[in-house]
Amino acid sequence: MRTFGFIWGVGGIVLLLTFAIVRLGGVALELGDYSLAIWQRGLALVWFLYMVWAEGYKGFHLAFAPRVVVRADYLARHPRPLHVLFAPLYCMGYIHATTRRRLLSIALTTMIICFVFIVRMLPQPWRGMVDAGVVAGLMVGVASILYYLVRLRRDGVASLPVPPDVPVRVAVDAPA
Repeated sequence: MRTFGFIWGVGGIVLLLTFAIVRLGGVALELGDYSLAIWQRGLALVWFLYMVWAEGYKGFHLAFAPRVVVRADYLARHPRPLHVLFAPLYCMGYIHATTRRRLLSIALTTMIICFVFIVRMLPQPWRGMVDAGVVAGLMVGVASILYYLVRLRRDGVASLPVPPDVPVRVAVDAPA
């Protein structure tokens, strides 16, 4: 159950991100069918680089990816059947997380869903430009998860830069 929870947690998230990369990558590749002005190419390049930095590096590499791996490791060391069953949600911080982590995860997901609905309304080539940047950020995210998996294997959980954000149980002393 320990190994399954770890693999299902991390693997489920990598599969979800890979699905998004493939799906959005198709839309981004449609950008090649359009003749873009120089200023549009420049804007697309700036957006691409911004998304690699903001979504990929700051969002995924510094925060999300290490937390996924740390929480998967915590789940492997403290498995519970429901947590293992919902391991991807557990690793994303929706289940068995501090209130702050759960609220941050929900807020971020809500923001992403709103962003997706807005971007879907954009016509090409604008949607392709946006999706190309998003795909680049997601690819950095998947690579970051793999990087932290290697780091966990090599150096242990103490080497990862984030806490698992699991609730702390406070022992209540029995009345005297």
